[in-house]
Amino acid sequence: MTEVEEKTRITAVVDKPLKGEGGRGNDCLVVIYTKEPTLLGKRFVLDASPVRIGRGAENQIILEGDSVSRRHAHLEQRGAHWWCVDDGSTNGSYVNDAQVLREHRLENGDRLKVGPTIFKYLAGEDVESLYHEEIYRMTIIDGLTQAHVKRFFLEALEKELLRAKRHARPLSVLMFDIDHFKVVNDTHGHLAGDFVLKDVARTVQSRIRRDEVLARYGGEEFSILLPETGIEGARALAEILRERTEQARFTFQGETIRVTISIGVATLGDGAQTGQEMLQLADNFLYEAKRAGRNRVVG
Repeated sequence: MTEVEEKTRITAVVDKPLKGEGGRGNDCLVVIYTKEPTLLGKRFVLDASPVRIGRGAENQIILEGDSVSRRHAHLEQRGAHWWCVDDGSTNGSYVNDAQVLREHRLENGDRLKVGPTIFKYLAGEDVESLYHEEIYRMTIIDGLTQAHVKRFFLEALEKELLRAKRHARPLSVLMFDIDHFKVVNDTHGHLAGDFVLKDVARTVQSRIRRDEVLARYGGEEFSILLPETGIEGARALAEILRERTEQARFTFQGETIRVTISIGVATLGDGAQTGQEMLQLADNFLYEAKRAGRNRVVG
C-alpha cells in the first residue's frame, strides 16, 4: 500500500502596510499544491505591481523545476483587478485548468498553475479570513486532484465502520490506481501526468454519491469509501468507474492521452473486520488485478 507523507505548512501572516486601490491591496496568492514542501501553504501578498514568477533569481516568486521558465509569468494590477500575463513560457500558465494564451483577469478563488505548482488567488476585504479557511481546506483536500487527503479518508472510514457495526449495515471500500502511470509521465511529461491525475479524479467524482468519499491515497492511488453498500453494489460501481475511465479522452496541450485503472474491492465481513483490514484486502485485490493484466476489477 502506497504511503505518502502529508505536509501542511502554515506560514506566518504577513503584517505590513499594503498598497492598492478599492481596498484590494491585501490580495494574495496561496500555494495549495507543490512539489516543494517548504512552499506549501505559503502566502505571497500582492503589494506591488508587477509580481514576477519564474525560475530566475530576479523574480519575486521563485519556483524550481524544469517545467518552469526563467521568466514564466507575471501578475500586474490594472485598476482594482490583477491580471495574470504569460511571458512566453515554454510550458504555459493555466488559470482554472485553461491555458493563458496571453493574459487573464483573476477573480477571487481562481487557481493559477505554473509548472507543477498551484496557487489560489484570494481577493477582497476579508482576505485574512479566506486565507485561514484555505489553510484549513488544505488539511482535508488535495490541492491537485481536489479529492480528499488520506488522513480525512481514514477518519471517515473509522466513523462509518462504527456506524456499520452498530446498525448492522454494509460498508465497502475501493482501492484503484492508474495503470502504467509512469509511462504517462515518461512519454508526455509530468505536467501531463498531473493533468491526468486531476481529470481521472474528476471523472470518478462525477459518478459517486455525496455520502461517498473519494481520496487521493498516495501518488496515483485513490480510495473510495462506500457507506450502505455491499459487495455487489461496490463491484457494480467499480465496473462503471473502470469503463468510464477507459472510454474517457484526456486531452492536454492538444494531445489525447488514454488511460485505464485497476480496482480492488473489499467489504466489511469475512476476512475484514477493521478499517485497516478492509483497506489491506482491497489493496491486495488491486494488485491481483494488476498482475492479471490491469484494467479490471477484483474483489
